[in-house]
Amino acid sequence: MSSEQLAESLPEGQVLTCRAIRIRLSPDPHPWEVANATEIAANWEREIAANPALFNGRVTLVSSLAFGEGVLSGVSHEIDFATFLFWRKHPDQGWHAFAYAVPVTADNCLMAIRMGAKTANPRRVYFAAGSFEAMDFTNGFLDFDANAHREALEETGLNMTDAKAETGFQLLRFGAAIAIFRRYAFLGVKTDDMVRQVEAFVAADPDPEIEGPVVLRNGAFPSGLTRHAKGVAEWHFSQG
Repeated sequence: MSSEQLAESLPEGQVLTCRAIRIRLSPDPHPWEVANATEIAANWEREIAANPALFNGRVTLVSSLAFGEGVLSGVSHEIDFATFLFWRKHPDQGWHAFAYAVPVTADNCLMAIRMGAKTANPRRVYFAAGSFEAMDFTNGFLDFDANAHREALEETGLNMTDAKAETGFQLLRFGAAIAIFRRYAFLGVKTDDMVRQVEAFVAADPDPEIEGPVVLRNGAFPSGLTRHAKGVAEWHFSQG
């Protein structure tokens, strides 16, 4: 599906329901990475000069994507993190799909996080998340839970299996980036209690990725909130 066709089926800024994800992992290199290898290497040198804490691990980037009849399908490839950092400056080919496991407290607040100063998204506020990796593909296809549950646990200490998960997923696209998200209701866990839990987890971590938890309340959004996280929050509070 072309960029124009995907834009029609996934209008920017509109939350749509998705019943299944069928994104497979290809063993082939991403064509955009191959075509831009020289520029990627030069940009990486600039990136690590500015932030030596960055790590050039392996993540994935989608090369083709389609959405129809409630199914998000496509093909993804392993790439270097250096490739991803350059791609997000020049997203002229490919798609960045990522997962949000959205914690909902008993008093209907959302628990987001503020990223640490040494990360690739310093002080940005969004839901615990990370790029899909090869290990997030089960039997060759993307496994939302494998990524979203792991990232939430690693960054906040919250175990999504302790919560009541919604059926299916929601999609939210801005530009070439698509958030795949699902809400998790922590029944009986009030906002202040969850804040203390996440703060204690971060304090005990010798090298935390995040500065700490950020509560999203209806009509009260913090500085640094990404447009995807803001869109998710606005949609959630509009549900009543």
